[in-house]
Amino acid sequence: MRAAMTYAFGRIHGLGSLTWHKSEVNGRMVGNPSVSDTVAIYMTSLRRRKVRAGQTATSSRAITAASSAGHFYNDIIRDLYNYNHQPGVGDINSYTPGKRSAPKKDHEWAGGRARRLLQCTYVLAFLCLLRFDEVLKIQLEDIEFVSPICVKLTLPFRKTHQFGNVQPFYLYLLPEPLAYLCPVRALAEWLEVLEAAGVYDGYLFRKVGASDRISVDNEHMTSETFLEMFRNNLVDIRIFPAPYGTHSFRRGGCQWLYTTCRWGLRRICDWGGWSTDFSSMTIVKYLISYADDPQEKREDFMNPNRAPSVKCYTCGHSCHCI
Repeated sequence: MRAAMTYAFGRIHGLGSLTWHKSEVNGRMVGNPSVSDTVAIYMTSLRRRKVRAGQTATSSRAITAASSAGHFYNDIIRDLYNYNHQPGVGDINSYTPGKRSAPKKDHEWAGGRARRLLQCTYVLAFLCLLRFDEVLKIQLEDIEFVSPICVKLTLPFRKTHQFGNVQPFYLYLLPEPLAYLCPVRALAEWLEVLEAAGVYDGYLFRKVGASDRISVDNEHMTSETFLEMFRNNLVDIRIFPAPYGTHSFRRGGCQWLYTTCRWGLRRICDWGGWSTDFSSMTIVKYLISYADDPQEKREDFMNPNRAPSVKCYTCGHSCHCI
């Protein structure tokens, strides 16, 4: 709410971002009314009152994946993959006009094409820690198959990189047990659908029309449409969808990389293109610094076939997950 007020006063009405204060020159109030001590105190007290009333704000719940121990308890992203690929649900059928009043089964809110689109967006957002407005605006020109087992994804811009200079993501073919998280398989399935629809350039994730038809117009799917389809997909696997939002995959991917893949904070920030300005955490400033040299090549971040690291003489491990 306060952010909307700050934007309206600052950008729309041209008042800037200066603190609301009394001018020493003419005695008039100047600056942005939303950026004031009075508003800050009110927002703090409002937050306390909402907490006491049981209305604590919560972030989007993370989408989960397999744990490092190999257990698949509440493995949502795998369950979505299995459901979207089961016979009778994920089948790609030719177009057949039907009656609007014809009754449909619960899973018929989406066809095989829409489900492949969803699965591809799930995987890219999860592994690359992307916002969904960034995922939905990916274009076919942003994807390059470096080899049969490696895909290079280069975004033209991001929220934190408005003028380009975005580091590419190198995504590799994962082993068969991790097929549900494999970006190469997901992209190959979706590109095959686009090729059959005659789409060879423009937005990667197009709108899906009636009868599971891919739109030929160069318009990407909106975040609102995606969120509705994502939550319908959660209902398919009997999960209450309300706690999940468009940041669920970004949050879940971060947790998966940290806990399951055992990536460090620096590596996650480098991979996701996140800011390393943690000024309130002194220890992090020692761990992450812009002056440090990269510890490994970017194209090897997700490469499962890279050469072993230096062997640890204490535990004997030479893999990169320790």
